[in-house]
Amino acid sequence: MDDSVFNGTLVIAVATHKAYRMPEDPMYFPLQVGKALHPEINLGFQTDDTGNNISSMNASYSELTALYWLWQNCNAKYKGLVHYRRHFATQKKRFFYKDRFDQIVRHEEVSRLLETTDIILPKRRKYYIETMSSHYEHTLPAEHLEETRRIIRKLQPEYLPAFDEVMHCRSGHMFNMFIMKQSKFDEYCAWLFPILDELTKYIDASRYDAFNARYPGRISELLLDVWLKTNGYSYKELPFISTEPVDWWRKGTGFLMAKFAGKKYMKSF
Repeated sequence: MDDSVFNGTLVIAVATHKAYRMPEDPMYFPLQVGKALHPEINLGFQTDDTGNNISSMNASYSELTALYWLWQNCNAKYKGLVHYRRHFATQKKRFFYKDRFDQIVRHEEVSRLLETTDIILPKRRKYYIETMSSHYEHTLPAEHLEETRRIIRKLQPEYLPAFDEVMHCRSGHMFNMFIMKQSKFDEYCAWLFPILDELTKYIDASRYDAFNARYPGRISELLLDVWLKTNGYSYKELPFISTEPVDWWRKGTGFLMAKFAGKKYMKSF
């Protein structure tokens, strides 16, 4: 990797585990995750098994192995994380886009926002009839949240009021997507990973199938707002977009079946 990535102004890692079309804007940096688990897969991108890394934990940490790699190995002034199929979208209004990739935000628009904020997040995801905690407990094992709360109370007690408040909210900043000034990006990672590492000591991912073993990545989505609220950090929001059509009927049905019929999620929607 050249020095422009280590020392550039703005680097947004695109976490991916397979070959996929990438945004053309040079601020986007494709990063292959889980390389230590799949050395036979070579996508032609930077891999997360170099330098200081947790690539071998990708089966449970998911895109967080990319986040950790960026934290430890990139010194850009601003750093961010998105996913190969989910990106920040432009706020520029057009009646019709022929190509979904044309909606992905570009360097110029991000740079303008960073003139007035240190943090960019995706627009809040709203659950309406669920709180953050009830949605998690209806769809995934409730012990994950219970243990996380216990660990925060033990390791970071000043964050416990915000944790309880966030768990009772009906919306949140999801998907482990954000762009931050380096100092805040690194501060967040230094706070987040010790909590997750402690969590994995008490909840063995090997107890679960591949879907449920990814619980550290899911818990981390709920912790971003806890960190923001406790520190009083302000932010700006951008829309987010999936580069593939979303099956809202299947997604909505799964959501309702989890809430009213007690059917836990067994796969991603």
